[in-house]
Formats: sequence, structure tokens, C-alpha cells
Amino acid sequence: MTALEKTGKYILIFLKYFSLVFFSFVALLPVVSCVITAFKTDAEYQNTNVMTLPESWFNFGNFVDAFNKAGMGRAFLNSTIILVCVLLFSTIIGTQLAYVLDRFKFFGNTLIRNLFLFASMLPGVAMQISVYEIMYKLHFINSLPGYIVMMCGTDVIAIYIYIQFFENIDISLDESAIVDGASYFTIFYKILFPLLKPAIVTACILKGVGTYNEYYCANLYLQDKTRLATVATSLYTFVGPLGSKYNLICAGVIISLLPALIVFITCQKQIYSGLTAGAVKG
Repeated sequence: MTALEKTGKYILIFLKYFSLVFFSFVALLPVVSCVITAFKTDAEYQNTNVMTLPESWFNFGNFVDAFNKAGMGRAFLNSTIILVCVLLFSTIIGTQLAYVLDRFKFFGNTLIRNLFLFASMLPGVAMQISVYEIMYKLHFINSLPGYIVMMCGTDVIAIYIYIQFFENIDISLDESAIVDGASYFTIFYKILFPLLKPAIVTACILKGVGTYNEYYCANLYLQDKTRLATVATSLYTFVGPLGSKYNLICAGVIISLLPALIVFITCQKQIYSGLTAGAVKG
């Protein structure tokens, strides 16, 4: 290897690690800034920049104020109810739909798949007028069950994850069960559904993160912020025309991150295995 080739090799290695460090820094900077701001008093926040360390790291008053004033106890309860219901019904509906589309060849099967693909290309904001009108006509505005029904709308990405996984399950399992007298429902729930666990974990992660962090629709359709606030909308309490209390907002953000962090730490083995096993297989 010539000196020029060695120099080029070292330059590439340097650029690789420099880019990793740089983008890691960019990704972590907002989180670090949020943690620093969460421990500052009102006077400290107003008189220092965002990266100036607080005088005391034991100032937990911001977390108590954020939790109480924003009604985060009620918000966590509402978000938990929404999350559990959405994941449960989305999984049942999505897996059944994928089972029908993959295992049964009927007129319109390809059309339905193409319509799902077409729907995934439409921006959500472009459909909000029609969605709002439907929600209004059905009296689903300011209704937690109505919001849950809307959020249970079929997730196109999850459908394709389930279909792809079904395609890798040998159809001979279905045929053997049919010979033994099993119905289609028995085949689905007793044989195929348990095999979908990796795909279900993958789809639930994607759907769960989106549902837990969802702000736009929650703010639009759950307008009663004292009774129907979610974790994402509860922090809006500290934003007003006379200024925003970002130290309390940051404290609330950290509180809202704790459940997701705990779930990730305790279930990271299942999450990693679900993501890898639920990925594209060939």
C-alpha cells in the first residue's frame, strides 16, 4: 500500500468517526439542554443561557409543579387508556386484515393493497378537513372513545409488516389444519397468530410511539384540557401569551419520557428481537 493510499484510508476513517461524533452531538444536545433547563429556577432561566449549569441539581420543585399544575396524573391515565385500546384493536384488526389479504385470493385483492399504498402517500394534514367533519357528525369531538376510534385507523405500515410475515409462513400449516377439521378462525388464532409475535412487537413499537407522542389530533379533538388532556397536550399549560415557562416544560418533558424509558430498559431484549425478526426476511 502506497503512502497516498494510506493517507486516503486514514482520511476516510477520520471522516467516518468525525461524522458519528458530530451527529451524536447534534442528537444529544437538545436532550442535555432540556435536562439542564429542567433544574433551573425561574430567575436562573431568565438570566442564563440554556447551557449554563443550574446552581443546584436537587431542585425538584419544577418536577412537582409541572406534574401538579399540568394535571399530568390525569394525562398519564388518559394516555394509558388510549395507548392500550389503540394497540389492542389495531393489532386485532391489522393481523386479521393481513391474513385475509395474504391467504385468500379474491377479486379486488390487488386493488385493496394498492389503495392502502395510495393512502400511505397522502399527507395527513390534507385529509384533516374531511376527518374533522366526520368526527363532528359522529359527535366524536371531546370524546375519548371517539378519539380512540380515530386513532385505531388501520396502520398501513403495520399491514405490510403483517403481510410480509404471513408470506414467510408456509401455507402447508393452514392446509394441515384444514384437513384436521380446523376452521379459518381456529387456524388464525391458534396457529398463525402466535407465530406473528415478532411482527406484532415491531408494529406495536411503531404505533405505540406515534400514539403516545401524538399532539396535533389530541389537541384538535380533545378540546377539554382539564378532563381529556394527554401527556403530549398537558405541557401546553405552561405556554401563554405572556410568556412560556420553559423550565417547567422541560421538567414535564422529562417526566413524560420516564415511562417510555422504563419500558425500553425492562423490555429491550424483546424489542430488539422483535425488530430484527419482524424485519424483511427472505
